[in-house]
Amino acid sequence: MAGFETLRLDREGPIARLVLNRPAQLNAINRQMLEDLSSACESIEGDPSIKVVTLTAEGRAFCAGADLRTVQELSPDPQKWEAFTRLWHRAFNRIEALPVPVIAGVHGMALAGGLELTLVSDLVIADEEARLGDQHANFGLVAGGGGSQRLPRLIGLRRAKELMLLGHWLTAREALEWGLINRVVPTGQVREKLNELAAQLAGLSGSANRTVKMLANRGLDLPLAGGLELEIRGVTQHMSSADAREGLSAFVEKRKPKFS
Repeated sequence: MAGFETLRLDREGPIARLVLNRPAQLNAINRQMLEDLSSACESIEGDPSIKVVTLTAEGRAFCAGADLRTVQELSPDPQKWEAFTRLWHRAFNRIEALPVPVIAGVHGMALAGGLELTLVSDLVIADEEARLGDQHANFGLVAGGGGSQRLPRLIGLRRAKELMLLGHWLTAREALEWGLINRVVPTGQVREKLNELAAQLAGLSGSANRTVKMLANRGLDLPLAGGLELEIRGVTQHMSSADAREGLSAFVEKRKPKFS
């Protein structure tokens, strides 16, 4: 689909494949990567035929966090640092807000900003040898890429505080137990299993997947009554879609649905 300086965006049928591509830097996040991620999201948003996005990385690690050179350059100047973190938030918010499911495949490590990148994905699978964690505390720093807000919402306040205050890493199995990821796969099989999951999602209703993601994401921060009202409106709209009609017909006719 498109080429960028720090990542690749390819297309295979209804699946868009986003690949971080700074392997020599362990895919550390700099300003250019954030700009590339935002531009990639724009390409995905503009293509209604895309049903799933996969997020992986080249090299030995998924993402080791923020680029140290960028941090050293910008952190002494509060205005420059704030501008950088706002750029970071815009890019990550945009990934999180993509209308279709985003599946991250983690190998090696996903630390600090890399962990925050998994938090804006909808589903996460990890190599059994992968390590995930927020190591900011080990160096007197604080998560600034959304981690302090998204992590407690995902795994609960008590465990999120433990991870952020102590700065330790979790094994893939521990991350699974904590609810930080969805699946652990054998070493070296992240992309294979990711592709299988993406193909499974792509074969389902794109309209239903978009509606589920919207309801879950938007409803999380609403009072229950507001979330239920959101559900009524969202499901009502979905039920008039071609996918809903096809699904109901397939159920009645005892056959596998063929979604558009």
